[in-house]
Amino acid sequence: MPIPNAAEDAALECLDRRRSTPARQLEDPAPDAATLLRILRSAVRVPDHGKRVPFRFLRIEGDARHALGEAVAAIGMRLRPEAAEAAIDKDRQRFAHAPLVLAVIAVLDPADTIPDTERLMTAGCVCFAVLQAAQALGYGGTWLTGWPAFDAEVMAVLGLGPDERIAGFIHLGTPRADVPERARPDPAALLTDWTPA
Repeated sequence: MPIPNAAEDAALECLDRRRSTPARQLEDPAPDAATLLRILRSAVRVPDHGKRVPFRFLRIEGDARHALGEAVAAIGMRLRPEAAEAAIDKDRQRFAHAPLVLAVIAVLDPADTIPDTERLMTAGCVCFAVLQAAQALGYGGTWLTGWPAFDAEVMAVLGLGPDERIAGFIHLGTPRADVPERARPDPAALLTDWTPA
C-alpha cells in the first residue's frame, strides 16, 4: 500500500482540519459576492447521477435574516401556541447570528427517473462542499436544519416550489475563535470487508 507523500498529506490536511463553527461564533466579514461565487464553483463539483443539477442556492443576508427569523417565529407560535417565550425567541434569532446564511435547495422533480434519494444526497454533498470551500478560504461555517427546514409554510415563505426541499441552511462568516477539535470516529473500526457466501 503506498504511503502518502508530503504533498498528498498537505492536500488532505484541508479536509482533516474541517470543523463546524457554531453560528453564534460567526461574525463579519462573511464571504462577499465574488468570494461566495468562488466557493460555489468548488461546491457544485459533486457526484450528480444524470447531470440533473438537483440543487440551487438561496442567499439570506442583512435584514433578510431578521425578516426570516420573524416569519419563522410567527409560524412557530402558530404551530406550538404553548411554547415558552425562550423557544420563540430562539426561532426569531435562528438566522441572526452568522452574517450570511445560504439555503441549499434540493430540486426533486417527480418526473425524473433518478431517485429522489440520490438527488437529495447530491444536494447534501453540496452542503458539505460549501463548508469545505469556505474553510479553505479562511471562513467558518455550520450546516443546520431544525424544524424550519422541513416546514411547508417556511418553504413557502422562502419561495420554494412544490418539488423543492431544504437540504440545509449553511451559516457562514469569520470565526471569533478557533474551534476545538472533537473526537472523531476511527475509520478502521467502521471498515469491514464483504465476502460472498
